[in-house]
Amino acid sequence: MSSRHVQRGGAILLLGAAVMLPATAAAAAGSVSPWIRPPGRSPSSDVRVASADEAPSGAERLSRGQIMAGIQFPPAAATVRCSSPSSTHRPLAARLARGIGAALEGRSSIVGLAIADRRTGITCGANSGWQFASASVVKVTILGALLRKLEAEHRHLTPAQVRLTTEMITESGNAAASALWAEVGRSHLQRFLDLARMIHTHLGQGGYWGLTQITAHDELTLLRLLTSRNHVLDKAARHYVLSLMARVIPSQRWGTPAGVPAGVTVHVKNGWLPLATYGWRVNSIGSFSGDDRNYMIVILTKNNPTMDYGVDTIEDAAEVINRELG
Repeated sequence: MSSRHVQRGGAILLLGAAVMLPATAAAAAGSVSPWIRPPGRSPSSDVRVASADEAPSGAERLSRGQIMAGIQFPPAAATVRCSSPSSTHRPLAARLARGIGAALEGRSSIVGLAIADRRTGITCGANSGWQFASASVVKVTILGALLRKLEAEHRHLTPAQVRLTTEMITESGNAAASALWAEVGRSHLQRFLDLARMIHTHLGQGGYWGLTQITAHDELTLLRLLTSRNHVLDKAARHYVLSLMARVIPSQRWGTPAGVPAGVTVHVKNGWLPLATYGWRVNSIGSFSGDDRNYMIVILTKNNPTMDYGVDTIEDAAEVINRELG
């Protein structure tokens, strides 16, 4: 564990909102307590861990099938590609790609990455179309869908909704997310994804919002939506989402903000979830603005042996990105 991190130690507590491992998943994961939580953190998802035969779809189902067959998926050694429409910034794009690649080299984490910098026009990607279990980063989508639904119905947030949305984003509250997931409803959640053109995102079944399948490409699309004028969310809605992401509690401000320059406003949402196959899912999305900066970072990971390993993978890459774009 890197010394740069906020201390994550502490006793493992039994918590009612913790992730419950069914017998099949527990057996696949090894010897574990039936109730677990990340040390020093509140759990990101109150969804039940899915066993291999419950894999949602696409790449996730394929990879779990390979695991069950004893076939190991290759390590992340993802090829990072960065480009710029301006010849002036192409050397920076090349340096950025090399730096991120070096940061990820040798990691067992499987990584999906997407970056966009509005100031230079640089974009980067690595496995950006691969699907990952969302864990708590889907909470930003839940909030977006709620605000779009209210706007269409010419209604405003109620005091109860303000409380729930604040808990869901700033503290990663699971009960709040479950309540809002149910309140918004699957049809309105899907309607938001359609309007936002997040076409590769697949909602978790039933109440399993943390098993929503996301891609780095779609999460970057969401961040672009939140940080620019569009027909899906009005200015007030976008400001509300970003204001909550800027107020995430200190213990959850890890991940993509690692190494961010002083004077930059950070909007972040993280998620972490252990599953029976491919270990910990650790994800971080962030938008960074102010002091002549305007860029977005999405880093999704799986195949992490521990939560801290996934955080380290994300932060190693993020430090390169924030240094170069900052």
